Amino acid sequence: MPMWSVPVAALVVVVGILAWLSIKVVPEYERGVVFRLGKLRPLYQAGLHLLIPAVDRLQRVDTRIVTLTIPPQEVITKDNVPARVNAVVLFNVVDPLLAIMKVENYAVATSQIAQTTLRSVLGRAELDTLLAHRDDLNAALRDIIEIQTQPWGVKVSVVEIKDVEIPEQMQRAMAREAEAERERRAKIINARGELQASEELRQAADTLSRSPASLQLRYLQTLLELGADQNSTVVFPLPMDIVGPLLGKLTGTPAAAPVAAEPTATPTPVPGPAAAPEPSATPDAYYAPPAL
Repeated sequence: MPMWSVPVAALVVVVGILAWLSIKVVPEYERGVVFRLGKLRPLYQAGLHLLIPAVDRLQRVDTRIVTLTIPPQEVITKDNVPARVNAVVLFNVVDPLLAIMKVENYAVATSQIAQTTLRSVLGRAELDTLLAHRDDLNAALRDIIEIQTQPWGVKVSVVEIKDVEIPEQMQRAMAREAEAERERRAKIINARGELQASEELRQAADTLSRSPASLQLRYLQTLLELGADQNSTVVFPLPMDIVGPLLGKLTGTPAAAPVAAEPTATPTPVPGPAAAPEPSATPDAYYAPPAL
């Protein structure tokens, strides 16, 4: 084996190692920030790149959307109600050079900014707003966080409040309040129904009072409804023109006399003895067989 083969083999090995260290592949979802002897180089896009070993230093920056979960934060609302609130933040790097040059760790910085902003914004809102108007609070949180992270090349796309935990006593108080509100609405609806029903009944009474025959028809309709079901109710209908004089004799109250006609110029005859009231010509017309 010749003596020169050993140095050649060693040189080949060293060249292979240097080539392996020099070739870098940047995926499509990443960007490369390169420092050559500590000086910033232009941004490396996705693809194959050659670096000088021990001279160039490559830092990869992921440009995909990152899901950041904010741990539960103890907040006190504007109306002095303690609550525990957690949220989720979605952000991504739009300028890798700024994300590396302007902040040491953009992910940690974004997380801390999100936590402090969450406590600050929710502390200025009332509990009802926190529970019923989350969309407005989410939009306000996103705008405030994005203003602070924009100089770092970080874009905040979504901020969502996930869960709001309030004390158990406050939950019971809110449940009682909701129950009382539902009872109030039920009573209002019931009162409106009674008012409308009474108005309809008044109109029906006015209509029936103008036509006595309608009252008799309604009376017969009621008898028909009573006899429709198989029950043990017994009904004895009697004409009022027969029962009225009898009740008048028993109570000593004279029966109601018909309305007198307008006086005329003819002399009024001397009244004779009062005649007994004639029975109804068709008493059987008001009789209905008992419903068994």
